[in-house]
Amino acid sequence: MPIYEYECGSCAHRLEAMQKMSEAPLTECPQCHQPALSKKVSAAGFQLKGSGWYATDFKGGSKPAPTAEAAPACGAEACSSKPACAAD
Repeated sequence: MPIYEYECGSCAHRLEAMQKMSEAPLTECPQCHQPALSKKVSAAGFQLKGSGWYATDFKGGSKPAPTAEAAPACGAEACSSKPACAAD
């Protein structure tokens, strides 16, 4: 369940509320009892734990550098895309 931040436009009281996404937003301030609450925009906080795809696929590490044979420079004799080369 997400945690939403609210601020009262009347007394500037701030609060957090854990609500379902389908629930209606809060409107009455618990401090001054005025219907002046509004949702604040805030960043979602989360932490990825374990050994899922984010740990195996996107964590740091060295990738092998392409060799000259595997990726020849455009315009080179061995360039397989020479007829359609945009650099020529």
